Amino acid sequence: MADNKTYDNLMAAFAGESQANRKYLAYSKQAEKDGNLNAAKLFKAASDAETLHALKHFEVAGKIGTTSDNLKDAVAGETYEYKDMYPDFVKLAEEEGNKAALLSFNYAMKAEEVHARLYQEALDSLDQTDEVYYYLCPICGNIEKVRPGKCSICGVPGEKFIQY
Repeated sequence: MADNKTYDNLMAAFAGESQANRKYLAYSKQAEKDGNLNAAKLFKAASDAETLHALKHFEVAGKIGTTSDNLKDAVAGETYEYKDMYPDFVKLAEEEGNKAALLSFNYAMKAEEVHARLYQEALDSLDQTDEVYYYLCPICGNIEKVRPGKCSICGVPGEKFIQY
């Protein structure tokens, strides 16, 4: 299916719906902070609806493979981000003196490297049956397999990490 206009449209729709999901989730959080709970709930519901659309488009496009294939794809995507994409973004943010963007890009770049490593570890131990827990830093997106004393990327206290 990868060589036709419908496939291109499915992938464009996936991208648009994915962005709408994240945007509406951000709007929901802001509405909640502003005390507008009805708007917050509407944005959250719409965010979840956009996720449903995005997932269906991705599925219909044939982009979901085996767990092994998906882990390989995730390693490649995260590796591209930390090796190629974010270094260019960091350089430009430095040149432009945009400290907020620089911090955001650096946090993401460092976290993406960890994500690539964890995906590779999961791929290498796909037959493992022992349950693994992951801990997410709510500030920078770092993921650890053991709750740390503090985040190795941004320094947030380990008790703030979210367990999965």
